Amino acid sequence: MALIDQALLDAVERIAREADVAIMSVYAREFSVEEKEDKSPLTEADMAAHNVIVRGLQALPVQFPILSEEDIEGFSGAGAEGCYWLVDPLDGTKEFIKRNGEFTVNIALIENGKPVLGVVTAPALEVGYVAARGLGAFKVEADGSRKAISVAGKPKEGVTWRVVGSRSHPSPDLAAWLEQLGEHTMLPMGSSLKLCIIAEGFADAYPRLGPTCLWDTGAAHAVVLEAGGRVETLEGTALSYANPSEKLNPYFVVWGH
Repeated sequence: MALIDQALLDAVERIAREADVAIMSVYAREFSVEEKEDKSPLTEADMAAHNVIVRGLQALPVQFPILSEEDIEGFSGAGAEGCYWLVDPLDGTKEFIKRNGEFTVNIALIENGKPVLGVVTAPALEVGYVAARGLGAFKVEADGSRKAISVAGKPKEGVTWRVVGSRSHPSPDLAAWLEQLGEHTMLPMGSSLKLCIIAEGFADAYPRLGPTCLWDTGAAHAVVLEAGGRVETLEGTALSYANPSEKLNPYFVVWGH
């Protein structure tokens, strides 16, 4: 079992904050946008954050393989006890390009298929979310202050569900799912912030009935777990990261209870 303590969580948060600085230096000026093979956008901010994070993780006293969205080929597989770092240097690149602030830096530690540490920062919004096994989940404000967060719990009978959904990736399957859920209101949000909103109790469910990759969810999944929530496939099993060669997640739902 990997040693997870406050010092490690603090160190990973510092690395994410350094990536924030690299991203915002690009955000503050004009930048070019390229297209990757899968047609998703790529900016120089993605690569700048990737380089900062990889350099930071490699300097830590504990060493695990690194799977980053921006260097999939460089990942040789999970290490001992199925441990590896799972990184999305800039989640929500479309939101970054739109300049709406809803993009995040995501760093997770995976152990035997489960996220056991997660750091999510939203540099334009100046907030962050951190969690680790046994340490709880916290929201970090711009001044560095932090407060413990927890999910809201299942809505009582007759209460309207608060459902968070993707701002840039609408799903045709979502309408049928929502009809089964019942009375609800929708809150659009970009990037992994959708999971974090569940973790801090501001929404009750996030159904993702569309494609996502492991690195899109790993860090925020850890936050949801420590806040008392669940991230499950449509079949009701916990979303797993045990097979990183399979980059795509199945459809899933984040529950705030």
